[in-house]
Amino acid sequence: MFEVLTEKLSKVLHSLSSKGKLSEKDIDEALREIRIALLEADVNFKVTKHFLAEIKAKALSAKVLESLTPAQQIIKIVNDELITILGKEPNHLETIGKPPSVIMLVGLQGAGKTTTAAKLALSFKRSGQRPFIVAADTRRPAAIDQLVTLGKQLDIPVYKEDINVLPSVICRNALKVAREMAYTWVIVDTQGRLHIDQEMMKELAELKAELKPLEVLLVVDAMTGQDAVTIAEEFNGSIGLTGLILTKMDGDARGGSALSIRFVTGIPIKFIGTGEKSSSLEVFYPDRLASRILGMGDILTLIEKAEKSFDQQRIKQMEKKIKHADMNLDDFLWQLEQIKKMGPLNQLLEMVPGFSKLPSKVLDGAGEDQMKKIEAIILSMTPEERQNPNIINGSRRRRIAQGSGTTPRDINQLLNQFSQLQKLTKTMAKGKLPNNLMGMLR
Repeated sequence: MFEVLTEKLSKVLHSLSSKGKLSEKDIDEALREIRIALLEADVNFKVTKHFLAEIKAKALSAKVLESLTPAQQIIKIVNDELITILGKEPNHLETIGKPPSVIMLVGLQGAGKTTTAAKLALSFKRSGQRPFIVAADTRRPAAIDQLVTLGKQLDIPVYKEDINVLPSVICRNALKVAREMAYTWVIVDTQGRLHIDQEMMKELAELKAELKPLEVLLVVDAMTGQDAVTIAEEFNGSIGLTGLILTKMDGDARGGSALSIRFVTGIPIKFIGTGEKSSSLEVFYPDRLASRILGMGDILTLIEKAEKSFDQQRIKQMEKKIKHADMNLDDFLWQLEQIKKMGPLNQLLEMVPGFSKLPSKVLDGAGEDQMKKIEAIILSMTPEERQNPNIINGSRRRRIAQGSGTTPRDINQLLNQFSQLQKLTKTMAKGKLPNNLMGMLR
């Protein structure tokens, strides 16, 4: 996300840091570069103009220019203004005392409503609630089948009826079932169109009147850029929206829609979709996204992903093994599997402060390929070899290489790295850090 914008903003802010004291000319030059970066990232012109005016007014204050660290002050100003544009505070979903709380998902066809309904339901389920999905998109027959399939995969109930039944009737019947079964959330997947028209809006207005939802969330494709802003304004003007869900954020290297849509429309962003997996839906936090845009990472989201993905009981077992320096290759394989559950490696690295500033070629593909190679090598070993890698001799290396589609040299490299890791954990288990720590990690 925001690859283009992050790279250019980081470059501008770094150039300011290298100058020490700043003049008005330095700030004007930096703002000119920031302006170009924002427009190239497809940020709305009005948003760009407002953003730069606010930064300039604050950056030219005596407090900044006379500061011993003016560049740091400007970075803070930029960060604060990004948070303001994105919405300042996170907007959580509304709930009622007596369930179910109803969410109506609307949007154009292809924006990702159906998969988002499943992702949203899974997030509720993982937080201990009882979600219920309603397949009310009767215009796209595949949408119903898709929801049913996703519901079975995630073990979440999906309500459906014949495709010829009116969506308003389906929703009425579904609400009755939801109340009887005491579901806490009802998520309604509504019909979409390839374009906005009056007939579509009329149907959605009728559905809204039938459902009386607490939340009407527009699911919009972030990759549509400035069109996302127009779509949001059209839907909000016709049926009234309470929030937005931006999908396909992982494919949007520019990020203009995310920076524009909240400021222009005034509608809060409540979730962002960051991948194809059912778990790839994040609650939207303006401060965390601003931090990512500036290349400062997002440790809180990374921790939350880890807590959701990792087996807590197994983690305790691993802690004991690390404490006693008793790790083997099965443990190493398990750790790789947990990392994969959290999402693509490049997305995880974006959340680690400093890593997002690495060249895109380092983040894209290389790490994933290396993880796949390591998995293939370990899976080609016998249980005995995983427990005790020291028994792996020349003939075993050749067999493992043949089974994993690698070379004996790859096997040697993995075994050497694992040996170094074992030495590191043994040293740290004794409460010490090795003198040659960086050498051991190479």
